[in-house]
Parts: sequence; structure tokens; C-alpha cells
Amino acid sequence: MRKSDREIKDFSSVVRLLASCDTIRLGLNGRDYPYVVPLSFGLDVQDGKIVLYFHGAGEGHKHDLIAADNRVCVEADVLRGYRGTEHSVTADYKSVIGFGTVERVESFEERVKGLQLLLDHCGTPGYSAEACAAAPRTVVYKIVLTHVTGKQRFAD
Repeated sequence: MRKSDREIKDFSSVVRLLASCDTIRLGLNGRDYPYVVPLSFGLDVQDGKIVLYFHGAGEGHKHDLIAADNRVCVEADVLRGYRGTEHSVTADYKSVIGFGTVERVESFEERVKGLQLLLDHCGTPGYSAEACAAAPRTVVYKIVLTHVTGKQRFAD
């Protein structure tokens, strides 16, 4: 990180920041260009690593790219506004970037867990994670981040 004074070094602070984000942007290795897609997500920490869950239909460009190369980059951020500086205006932000791998979740129990985390994070009570997991078109994916960094422009 070029400006190390902006790094968020505490792992639990990075997890809290990610939990405060509404959307992640999933970066995949495309054929001709990188492919980035915004996603709703569920969040967990397992064995000291951040694990993210998302879902969708089991077909389409995103799913084809994952099948071809499961290495991913994830970005999430919170923009708190803009501030004037001595010479210009700059963003007051916090962000997370992580690298890892994505895999399709096969076990029904973990699919339910991932969907429940997603429903909880999105604030959507009244839906059954079990019913969603049982839907034939619903595919659940799990991202395990092996490297993650947090950054902020201004301290709280």
C-alpha cells in the first residue's frame, strides 16, 4: 500500500467495515477483459479468514467465468462524503480489497447457512433460507479471502 498511514491494520476493523457495506464488487478473470459485477452478500469469519456468500441462477457469464478460473478480487467501500484539503477536494472513504477463491457450495446445510447470512446482512426478514436453498435454480457460492487490506482516507 503506497500510503501506509491510511491502512486499516486491525482484522476485526476490516471485518466490521466490510459488514457495514451494502454491496461487494466481484472481479473475475474475463476472456478479453476483467469482469466486475456488484453483488449482495453474506459475511462470516472462519478459521481466521473472511468468507463471503452470494447466490444466483446457475447459468450466465459470471458462472461461466468462475468455472474457467476461480481466482477472484473483491472490493467494497463506504463513501462518507467529500472534504476540502489545502489544495483540492478529496473523498472521505473506507474501503476493503480482498483476494481469494470462489467455489460453488454443494452441501445443503452450508447453502442454508450462506443464504441465511446473506438474508441477515441484507436485512430481509421473513424469507426462509431453507426454502431458498431448496429452489432448483438457486446456486450458492462461497468466497474465501486469503489476503485482505483495508484503507481509509480520514480516521474516525
